[in-house]
Amino acid sequence: MARRASGGEVWELDGIEVAVTHLDKVLWPADGLTKRDLLGYYRHVGPAMLPYLRGRPVTLRVFPDGIERPGHYQRNAPARLPRWLRTAPYRPQTTGQDRRLPLIETLAGLIWYANRDAIEFHQWHAQAEQPDKPDWAIFDLDPGPRAGYERVLRVALLIRERLAQQNLVALPKTSGGSGLHLFLPLEPVHLVNDVREWVRRLAEELSQEHPDLVATGDGATHDEDERVTIDHAQNSLARNTAAPYTLRARPGAPVSTPLAWEEVEEGRVRPEHFTIRTLPERLDTIGDPWAAAKARPQRLP
Repeated sequence: MARRASGGEVWELDGIEVAVTHLDKVLWPADGLTKRDLLGYYRHVGPAMLPYLRGRPVTLRVFPDGIERPGHYQRNAPARLPRWLRTAPYRPQTTGQDRRLPLIETLAGLIWYANRDAIEFHQWHAQAEQPDKPDWAIFDLDPGPRAGYERVLRVALLIRERLAQQNLVALPKTSGGSGLHLFLPLEPVHLVNDVREWVRRLAEELSQEHPDLVATGDGATHDEDERVTIDHAQNSLARNTAAPYTLRARPGAPVSTPLAWEEVEEGRVRPEHFTIRTLPERLDTIGDPWAAAKARPQRLP
């Protein structure tokens, strides 16, 4: 439900009124996509996206003048917030200064931040109440300059096979760029350093077994590299990863999209397949491929 207001419209979202403004501002110039497209997308996919954001700090990537102009990361919540928007306290060891981190737990909150030109939403791997005990382990697959997407999918399947040997199941999604992410649901009982070290060891084992295919984040890469790097450092304290269903500030407005393993096996996955234009219909047709699996947290061996 929407009604016109000065400078834009007012949307009623779950009983909360949110003002949305400058709806004709162009954010993706080459694609002719506006702020209205951005907000409409998040309004459509919000119910599927919010379960991955609730309870955990979110880092925003903001582009006030569209993706072709400089943007910035916003890690702290704005000083002035509506009363219904929550934040999480956090004190980094590096600075010792108290910070308030954004929490996005409602559709109204998602639209409120998107209206402030937040195109990308990056989630922490832990709940705000236990930042040092992640409830996701992340395998961030980053292809070298000469590694095609087929190699990324191949490494994802190798990781799945290795996890299956330990009775573990991870969930694949596109990064919205050239890579792929595997999210492993965890019970929040492991310390963050232990999770990072466990991912590092698994990556090291695969790189030793497949030296022409897999690299670790510890090694050097070069312009001709055909390997796929498994970046274990993505599991460090307070690091964040593109959230499921977030848009990316790239040409074509790609989406970081949860996948079914069958799609990876069949090689039907390409980043350009999943965009602001195609994702709503995909979601309406097949639903969220992670919906059942994400509710089954696991413990590491």
